[in-house]
Amino acid sequence: MSSYRAVAFVPARSGSERVPGKNVRQLAGHPLLAYAIETARQSGVFERVVVSTDSEEIAEVARWYGAEVPFLRPPAYATSTSPDIEWLAYTLEQLDERFDLFALIRATNPFRGPDVVRRGLDQLLATPEADSIRAVELVKQHPGKMWILEDSGRTMAPLLDQSDLDVAWHAGQYQALPAVYVQNSALEIAWTRVVSDTNTREGDVLAPFLTSALEGFNVDDEEDWAHAERLVASGDATLTEVGRAPYPHAT
Repeated sequence: MSSYRAVAFVPARSGSERVPGKNVRQLAGHPLLAYAIETARQSGVFERVVVSTDSEEIAEVARWYGAEVPFLRPPAYATSTSPDIEWLAYTLEQLDERFDLFALIRATNPFRGPDVVRRGLDQLLATPEADSIRAVELVKQHPGKMWILEDSGRTMAPLLDQSDLDVAWHAGQYQALPAVYVQNSALEIAWTRVVSDTNTREGDVLAPFLTSALEGFNVDDEEDWAHAERLVASGDATLTEVGRAPYPHAT
């Protein structure tokens, strides 16, 4: 790994709508952001851990926990509809160093630890045909059993055309259906060249990084937040240990 220069990016914009203040809200004594920073740091594979944010408040928290915030993200790249490629390309261009690899370590996945990051990087390096790896997991609700409404809701049809099958997927058991995977936000790692070459964050060839158990758990709304608190309180989930005192201005 030492022959490659890698940087970790922790995206943390200020405008979370479904969980207000999500990145700096406390979970088990530390802001959610702290666990992503510590995960990246403890993985031991990155030369720098950079938080991308449009908020000076978030930047202050990030620096307290040992991350860099060399500049704030422009507001145009921090809206609820801004694609990641915008702030990512901007950040790579603005950094005073060039890297071979970058990882996205999102704060919204508090139960993904440093080992997950190391596994992901090992997998990408062992898959030379891939531009990137992206975390995925088996779907619980199979698209073969999904429907779309027709005729103003009076009738419905399968989401996926199954007319050529002997037994329609919606009529079969889950175990008999083809395996389908859904992406989660636990981890993305890519070669930096894909950003300039393809104007995407993943490139043309993606390798699946399979997560298990709570590694892919994502805090997306208040129900998820409450679930995360219950998991921590019960001991059913483990957070990355933070080796710093709690941020002193947290509320």
